[in-house]
Amino acid sequence: MDYRALRIVFMGTPEFAVSSLDALVQAGCNIVAVVTAPDKPAGRGMKMHESAVKKYAVSKDLRVLQPEKLRDALFLEALRSLNADLQVVVAFRMLPELVWNMPPMGTINVHASLLPDYRGAAPINWAIINDEKETGVTTFKLQHAIDTGNILLQRKVIIGPDETAGELHDKLMEAGASLLLQTIQGLAENTISEVPQEAHRKATEQKHAPKIFTETCVINWNRTASDVHNLVRGLSPFPGAFTTLDGKMLKIFRSEKDYDGTATPGSYSTDGKSFLKFACSDGWIRVLELQLEGKKKMPVSDFLRGYRPLSS
Repeated sequence: MDYRALRIVFMGTPEFAVSSLDALVQAGCNIVAVVTAPDKPAGRGMKMHESAVKKYAVSKDLRVLQPEKLRDALFLEALRSLNADLQVVVAFRMLPELVWNMPPMGTINVHASLLPDYRGAAPINWAIINDEKETGVTTFKLQHAIDTGNILLQRKVIIGPDETAGELHDKLMEAGASLLLQTIQGLAENTISEVPQEAHRKATEQKHAPKIFTETCVINWNRTASDVHNLVRGLSPFPGAFTTLDGKMLKIFRSEKDYDGTATPGSYSTDGKSFLKFACSDGWIRVLELQLEGKKKMPVSDFLRGYRPLSS
């Protein structure tokens, strides 16, 4: 069967999902509707804000559905009327069974990890925080428990030693879009076999990717320089790892390890011009890019030129 003949409903909200939707549109897939989050007020003026997926869908004249609740009778009626063969979910909310089980070919999801490792809300962040050297993307069939469905395809992606979550996000976004199209083609041609996630489980303990909370972002200077560096890059550019400096919150977005001597963990050293570094348990973290509470994000040299208490 030609994959372009499949009637597909796409579900997604953020920028990560736009790349996948665009890949399907550019390939000539028949996207009969796009389901995304309702518009929400945001910013100082509290103007209504459209999701990245909605903006893209509107630009391509695709039908858009924005249900407040996925069990809403009118939404379910509209979804059924589309007679979709397949539903695709990329960075969307959890679906009830009566939604994911509706089309005859089921619902497939793109997840930014090599499942079954890093199930959960923040797989990109935790892969870096845990100092993984590789991660990847997985396409799988949705079922009852979140991120547990049978695997369709996977693709590995290398993580650079200083790569941030933002940079890895963009790599996985492109890899996921490509893998999704390959998956849909394989399903249409009946060349893909579903494989239970247990078959991919490694001998080591399974790794998880829970939601990032404020306490996750607090830098513990009693950890090693490597641990702190991984936390910084794993939370950059959002929400950002932070500490305090002279009583104010200081977010650190880029850093490098420095093993030239040791000092009391949490203490800092600076020349007031070019470097600012904090002591860890086995060395230092040099701050390269930062944001002090109430200020803009900037390189450390720009920050030091204007922050007098450090050099007084």
